[in-house]
Amino acid sequence: MIDRETILSNLDGYDLKKAKVGVVASHSALDTCDGAVSEGFRTVAVCQNGREDTFARYYKSQRDAKGNLIRGVVDETVLLNKFGDIMRPEVQEKLMKNNVLFIPNRSFVSYSGIDAVENDFQVPLVGSRNLLRSEERGDEKDYYWILERAGLPFPKKVERPEDIDGLTIIKVHHKVKKLERGFFTAQSYDQFVEKSEDLIKQGVIEPDFVKNARMEQYIIGPVFNLDFFYSPLEEKGEKIELLGVDWRFESSLDGFCRLTGKQQVELENDGILPEYTVCGHNSATLRESLLDKAFEMAEKYVEATKKHYDPGMIGPFCLQTCVDKDLDFYIYDVAPRIGGGTNVHMAVGHPYGNALWRKEMSTGRRLSMEIRKAIEQERIEEIIT
Repeated sequence: MIDRETILSNLDGYDLKKAKVGVVASHSALDTCDGAVSEGFRTVAVCQNGREDTFARYYKSQRDAKGNLIRGVVDETVLLNKFGDIMRPEVQEKLMKNNVLFIPNRSFVSYSGIDAVENDFQVPLVGSRNLLRSEERGDEKDYYWILERAGLPFPKKVERPEDIDGLTIIKVHHKVKKLERGFFTAQSYDQFVEKSEDLIKQGVIEPDFVKNARMEQYIIGPVFNLDFFYSPLEEKGEKIELLGVDWRFESSLDGFCRLTGKQQVELENDGILPEYTVCGHNSATLRESLLDKAFEMAEKYVEATKKHYDPGMIGPFCLQTCVDKDLDFYIYDVAPRIGGGTNVHMAVGHPYGNALWRKEMSTGRRLSMEIRKAIEQERIEEIIT
């Protein structure tokens, strides 16, 4: 892990009156930029060649002579051949000279690699740098390890394919779409073999996928991504906030779900299985009797991160959950940074964040509000790693 003194030394060179919010231009970058300009910050989007138009053209900021925003959310773009080039020393130096405070999202970690994020990225990062590794499923201290120590509910793990004796989801990376899912379900070991062979033939999963697979009980119920925020700066109110709830559209799973059962079976008999690639999100709310359970899970998670990943959670995090027939939560994934579905909050906020803050409060805006507070109170080092 990069020495904290190095980060703080780099931060000392900043003119925080001119601080800008930077982000890799993917994942939840529009929410991050929209929230930043709502709080008066200029924004910098780090783009990859061939994927820059959304940020460099269609959401490019226009400001009047006084600097007031007229349209758009992206003030500046840094165009790279590939996202991973953000690790080049000259790119980092450019960001720091531009007073950029960097917001990590999943694309940043995935394209750069967790080792480089921990050891080589010298730009001050808003959030818990060391906690990002917990998202690397299969690592010794991944989020399942944290959930277990926090006493939080998660689906029962299936150790071997031969142990499958009920509906099980097999989590594995897609062979071609490296950042996407090659997930599938199986009711028995024979079905596991049949489906995995079909997916290998279709080029969806690797032949040796089992060694990196996570197999667990499939929870039948709706999916809720709980978008929380933890503020180490808050002194009067609660430090944990529920900003919003979202759920996913998954291709081609959602198309399968619109077919009749007979058609679904016919497709499976032909070896055509649904894929779980996330392609969009929608907004949701919870019945109020479930909110206490949601906050209790967030409290336990935050406490566990403080104990095992010092300094613990800083800023946004997402508990990705299923709710079963008995209205019990099961956490099947954790994002220790801004979630992938927070663009549904963009510009309009979310009922929960809005109710708490009495204005449109997205995750992106809440992040920049925290940055603004940290700068004004001269406590920026408390939210930087």
